[in-house]
Amino acid sequence: MSRLDFAPKLKEIQLTDIKKGLGVFTPKPDKIVSFEALKATLKKAGYTLDTADITLVGTLEHEGKDWALIVDPTNQRFMLEGAALAKVLADARPGERLEITGGWKTVGAGTSAYEAVSVREKKKAEGASKVAALGFQDSGQASSEFSHARSAPPFFSTWSSAAAAKPLAPIRTTSPGLTVYKGGAVTPRLYFIKQHLGNLNVNRQLLDVSISYTPGPHLQLETEVPVSRIAFDNSVTSGSGLGLGNIMVWSKYRFYRTVKTYGDRQAAVRFGLELPTGKKSAPGAKAVNAPAFVRQQLTPINGGWSPHFDVAFSQAGGRFIKGFNVEGILRSERDGFRVGNEVRVNTDFEYVLLPRNYQAPGKELFLILESNFVERGRGRLNGSVVDGSKSTEYYLAPGLQYTARPKFVVEGSVQLPVIRNTGPLVLRTDINLLLGVKYLF
Repeated sequence: MSRLDFAPKLKEIQLTDIKKGLGVFTPKPDKIVSFEALKATLKKAGYTLDTADITLVGTLEHEGKDWALIVDPTNQRFMLEGAALAKVLADARPGERLEITGGWKTVGAGTSAYEAVSVREKKKAEGASKVAALGFQDSGQASSEFSHARSAPPFFSTWSSAAAAKPLAPIRTTSPGLTVYKGGAVTPRLYFIKQHLGNLNVNRQLLDVSISYTPGPHLQLETEVPVSRIAFDNSVTSGSGLGLGNIMVWSKYRFYRTVKTYGDRQAAVRFGLELPTGKKSAPGAKAVNAPAFVRQQLTPINGGWSPHFDVAFSQAGGRFIKGFNVEGILRSERDGFRVGNEVRVNTDFEYVLLPRNYQAPGKELFLILESNFVERGRGRLNGSVVDGSKSTEYYLAPGLQYTARPKFVVEGSVQLPVIRNTGPLVLRTDINLLLGVKYLF
């Protein structure tokens, strides 16, 4: 909406009923309005506009057999039509100032296009206020409502569309959503991970900063930069190290979306490439009395160049959201080391706990339960397959997410093991605590 010439800034567009997709905005007083431009803009953002109501205040003109309403200050001309026109304007006179309400559309295309209103009612306009109220529907499912205020600037509009659907909010599960249309997000996340293998205890603190940008309604580009601090202790020796992990670059393509009132369905594919940028030096045998494959796991990397492929789906309706993603990772060796190739399956179940009276976006508190399944094949060391490096793991991750502001989200999640069928050379994860924020721009 805010990308239309006649629409105000995004922060000035107020959603008033998120269930029906209703909102209010005041268009710029010096810009003409266009139903077709509005429809095209919403379509680019993934929404469908079927019908719209409009209320106009202006001066009535008679053009032969036709009637028109001229709205100040732009002098934009709205042609009046409809089956009830003759009855509604039976006692009207040219030059009168009237308030007209009816269905809005754009007729024609290009330079010959004009705006038209199928008139349903009229009344006398008071004072010099020029008011326009708009009501929109998404796919014919949201109710068309409008309102006006005589103290408003020349245009005061109320809109309804599926743009008011709740944001999807998974934490560890890939979302098929694209964050925002022609915008992006910065998402720093801090992980506290505790692992062990026998008497070897490992503590990781991982800061992962993700920056995404959505240039259009189907594509999102993203970069992840991880930095890790790893500390170990085996009751005899201890140590720690800080280093950059492998940087990830992603592209996501949303190929399916069906919008409905108070929810939607969407699906996307995501392609990623893990770059060999991370710190690769591992502690020596004197520092840690453990096999070489175990010591290599005390670095921030899992190997070298690694392509990722991901498919994600989600469905939102009412207060419930559910989704899943399946991801495959092909690992390559770096300096002779890599963990096994991976298949990951994540599920996401969410419930909007607050607010109970859900009228406008913001201040939502999401209760989240995610599951994470990881199947990892045997790794390699110096060109040889390492026996005892396979693993099958399943985790549950309850979490909370709070939308403090429409553009600012805080979140937390704790991942706990349910099944850990790991080989004797694989570190076992005991707990993985995630804290993060997200800022949209």
